[in-house]
Amino acid sequence: MERWRGLEAVPTGWGRSVVTVGVFDGVHRGHQQLISCAVRRGQERQLPTVLVTFDPHPAELIRPGSHPARLTSLRRRADLVAELGVDAFCVLPFTSELARQEPAEFAHEVLVERLHAADVVVGRNFTFGHRAAGDVAMLTTFGQRFGFGVEGLDLISDDGVTFSSTYIRACIDAGDVAAAAAALGRPHRVEGVVVHGDHRGRDLGFPTANIATAPYTALPADGVYAGRFAIGDRLLPTAISVGTNPTFSGRERSVEAYVLDADENFYGFDVAVDFEHRLRGQERYDGVDALIAQMRLDVERTRGLLGS
Repeated sequence: MERWRGLEAVPTGWGRSVVTVGVFDGVHRGHQQLISCAVRRGQERQLPTVLVTFDPHPAELIRPGSHPARLTSLRRRADLVAELGVDAFCVLPFTSELARQEPAEFAHEVLVERLHAADVVVGRNFTFGHRAAGDVAMLTTFGQRFGFGVEGLDLISDDGVTFSSTYIRACIDAGDVAAAAAALGRPHRVEGVVVHGDHRGRDLGFPTANIATAPYTALPADGVYAGRFAIGDRLLPTAISVGTNPTFSGRERSVEAYVLDADENFYGFDVAVDFEHRLRGQERYDGVDALIAQMRLDVERTRGLLGS
């Protein structure tokens, strides 16, 4: 899959394509349906499929300080859409100039002049252009003028729940990683670099990988979880702690992973943790012995849940 940042990165002579546009944070089941529809349309027309997304999140520029918690990094987003068959991943830097573009200008410059869209597939609630003035009906009118087809898909739902990035963020914020996984179609993943912490876990008999995460990362509610530790192409069973370590009067939130039955040095590696089950909330213990006893229980529950 080709990866472009900015319209200037689109290869000279790029031909017609099927285009889908959106933030696609999380690449959840609703996004997957939409992207798969675009890929099928491209295959039917023997045209490449281009996915257009934005960085940073438009909300951060329009309402500074309101950047929503991020479900997926751009790299992770690109990897996930590549698995769905997308041919090109185009990131548009969301600048004040782009935010001021009128809908007709966006449609003509992005979809027609640069990507030569034959078809555009978007969600039914898609908006674009200055102050989100454009919608699917307007896009359809532009398509008739400029020569591309438009398909607006309804959001998918299950048991009355409509899948959206906002819904998934709420699930994660509440610590309901099972509900988040059901909407994502896979466990929620948090990425970062393993850094040195207080080394308290090793002293307690449970050495942990302290994972430094990027700003705006969507972290589950404080507590202990069972999941997988991803490093390279390996997925290792792990007990994950999210919180401030109240037993030791901690103040800053951290993500720490105790990888079961692994005696390796992970410092400096890019890793990720997949949250599969919530074991309990964060608690403060009266002493180290009580904490160690609970950690042993957490590890055994993790083994049982993950089949390790």
